[in-house]
Amino acid sequence: MNKTIEPFDAKYMRLAITLAKRGVGKTSPNPAVGCVIVKNNKIVGKGWHKKAGTAHAEINALAMAGEAAKGADLYVTLEPCCHHGATPPCTDALIAAGVRRVMAGMVDPNPLVAGKGLQILQKAGIHAANGLLEADCRKLNPGFIKFVTKGLPYLTYKTAMSLDGVIAAATGHSHWVTGDCARKEVHRLRAIYDAVMVGVNTLLADNPKLTVRHVRGRNPLRIVLDSSLRTPLDAVLLNDDAGAETIIATLVADQQQHQPYMAKGAKVLVCAEKDGQIDPHDLLIKLADAGVRTILLEGGGCLAGSLLKTGLIDEFIFFCAPKIVGADGYKPFAALGIEKMDQAFHLKIVEQRMVGQDLMIKALPEAVCLQA
Repeated sequence: MNKTIEPFDAKYMRLAITLAKRGVGKTSPNPAVGCVIVKNNKIVGKGWHKKAGTAHAEINALAMAGEAAKGADLYVTLEPCCHHGATPPCTDALIAAGVRRVMAGMVDPNPLVAGKGLQILQKAGIHAANGLLEADCRKLNPGFIKFVTKGLPYLTYKTAMSLDGVIAAATGHSHWVTGDCARKEVHRLRAIYDAVMVGVNTLLADNPKLTVRHVRGRNPLRIVLDSSLRTPLDAVLLNDDAGAETIIATLVADQQQHQPYMAKGAKVLVCAEKDGQIDPHDLLIKLADAGVRTILLEGGGCLAGSLLKTGLIDEFIFFCAPKIVGADGYKPFAALGIEKMDQAFHLKIVEQRMVGQDLMIKALPEAVCLQA
């Protein structure tokens, strides 16, 4: 933490974080960023990044501040960019505006920036520091951070289950495990993720729409993992008018077998094979190359278990209903071959709250928590 940071700085960074949240789910593949400009302890400018290709948070805040930006302090959740992309470098605009201090929540992990933005500002005589409420700022953009550091999308597994850990009855019936409030929360999640993903078994069992319906928001890209192209052509997601794109990921390379799906408006993505199934790592690389930064996994136990074993799940969200179903029900993860408790996958709970009558638990892999 730079010594130029003052006790009151956290107050303005919290406001910048609040502004950044307005862009979450709307800026991909760019990060969501918020900015506040303060002069003489008075806010003179506020802004956030609203959509990829449009002005960054700093530029929107400078536009509001006008001449008052000269000699002011600027708080931004992510280090200002210093390279030409869809828009000019923010560092140039900050120098031209004559701001006095720039307080960044975190260094931009993008190799094109990675501290260079702050260095440019410092060389221009601006006091620039980073690390103010960094943990909170990092939470804004897990997908962006993972992509620029590892080249993969951020994958969140979501499931609804009874208190005894069952996601469906012995017959496969699962409508509904949780209550209305929890289902509404799931639709809110869909609206802020780039894509929602299921396996073909879930599609065959539930015939889901995978759209946003109970809250306002855009529909995510819909991804179905279907190694042998068993997706019925009369599936709802191939025949609705939701305006949501659909990708069928498969091992089938025969383009003639692709045509019926393409005629329905879906895209067919041929992936590499691993152990007779779609190689999940290859799939995620291809999706990242297509611009997908965040994925909400709503698949059943087989897909979830496979991805858990590969270590590709970054976050877990469990909605636990106050119900008991019994041992003959379906479990959220397929058999993992664990024989002793010390072989279990360890998670750290980072959030828990009631959503209507149900308990929502958010957890991260313990290894990730230790690295952070």
